[in-house]
Amino acid sequence: MMAVHAHPDDESSKGAATMARYVSEGAEVMVATCTGGERGSVLNAKMDQPEVWENLTEIRSQEMDRAREILGVSQAWLGWIDSGLPDGWLPEAGIDLPGDAFYNVPLQEAAAPLVELIRSFKPHVITTYAEDGGYPHPDHIRTHDVTMAAWAAAGDEKAYPAAGEPWQPQKLYFEISFGRKRMQALHDAMLAEGLESPYAEWLESRDWARDKSHRVTTMVQVGEFFSVRDDALRAHATQIDPDGRWFTVPLELQQKVWPWESYELVESQVPTTLPEDDLFAGIKV
Repeated sequence: MMAVHAHPDDESSKGAATMARYVSEGAEVMVATCTGGERGSVLNAKMDQPEVWENLTEIRSQEMDRAREILGVSQAWLGWIDSGLPDGWLPEAGIDLPGDAFYNVPLQEAAAPLVELIRSFKPHVITTYAEDGGYPHPDHIRTHDVTMAAWAAAGDEKAYPAAGEPWQPQKLYFEISFGRKRMQALHDAMLAEGLESPYAEWLESRDWARDKSHRVTTMVQVGEFFSVRDDALRAHATQIDPDGRWFTVPLELQQKVWPWESYELVESQVPTTLPEDDLFAGIKV
């Protein structure tokens, strides 16, 4: 299995428990990280220090190493430069990004290292973001574009002839983390327990026209691996405040109310029956 992500920390906030589950079952799992997070923010106030900003790229790489070890996966950097997220940026907004930004790399060039990685690692399953990136960050949108291009090219012997022997992955999924159904279920459960919900503002103010809950085809039961996911998240200390929103809902409540991670099956080379509860359904290894 290969999970393609935009920045270090994305692998721990999106689909991490799924990866931990499959590692526990003996699968080889690799994270492909498109950028180094060079232009990211320091979102944990406790880490907002001059020495952190001065060494952010190195620190984020070290955080990725710790998260990788916790999840039990292998990891590869695709080598592109973080695009950053200027205020008000949307694909249609006409706001310029730095010239070396991942988002600006021509698609054929940007897909090349991922094609080579797919051909060398030979995953049966690939996961990535939906067409809007999950949220409108240029690197997330570009990660989607690059993954789709690499999926199409990896098994084509005429494409990227210098990138190794062709390999056709068998299933491609979009990871759908923050659907309304999940947020609503956790919100309602918190209120029922007399606790303050971290999702109240999101549920009220978010533009739910983009919600993809109705597109979910596959719900993987991973509640027992939520603690591994949370430990991996905490490893990204510049990005995740251990006292912040990510950890507000008690683990036991999450495991009871919503013990799944959700996906949309978008491409398959093997027959399968929907809905699924396993990303490897239909695959014979």
